[in-house]
Amino acid sequence: MWHPARAGGLKGGASGPPFFRSIEAVLLVALALSGASASAADVEAGRRKSAPCAACHGPDGNATVPGTPTIAGQPAFFTHWQLIKYRDGRRQDPQMSPAAQNLTDADMADLAAFYAAQPPRARGSTVDPVRVAAGRPLADRHHCTSCHTPALTGQQQVPLLAGQDLAYLLKLLHGFRNGTASDLDGTMTMAARPLTAEEVEALAHYIASLTPR
Repeated sequence: MWHPARAGGLKGGASGPPFFRSIEAVLLVALALSGASASAADVEAGRRKSAPCAACHGPDGNATVPGTPTIAGQPAFFTHWQLIKYRDGRRQDPQMSPAAQNLTDADMADLAAFYAAQPPRARGSTVDPVRVAAGRPLADRHHCTSCHTPALTGQQQVPLLAGQDLAYLLKLLHGFRNGTASDLDGTMTMAARPLTAEEVEALAHYIASLTPR
């Protein structure tokens, strides 16, 4: 299993505010308690187990359904933790909560490994160039690049954002800003709360315009 002492922690995290660094320790404990080892995950088993997920997320995790996130290329640590939250009721969704209800720790590890191994593709959302330009400096100013990496491609327990579905990004960012989205340690809520509604739009358009990896 990944460990911050071996992996060097969050890239760039040391330069961000302390609350951005707290997520590292919290998620390490959470996944240790899950009992699933990333080294034991089976990508091919994950491919087989992903069949029910394909209707929404696509056969390789590159979703095409508007409002549904692409999960191809997401760090295994991140995907595994989201599945734990859905299974345990800490994150609620009409589709995902029932889907995760009967997953074992091994199932989640296999699924996370499979999706992490799939190359992500940009969703090709229609973006506003003016908002893209306005959103670029916001990503630095509000510390998106401190945790999600400068290219917003994610790392370890922090998700890949670049090229994600615009509708999904808007829903999530507005949810964090309004305090209605699931947020493990308050990091995203604290980051998004100072944003105006227009800044949320600009930031989402900028992120959606990027090419993953």
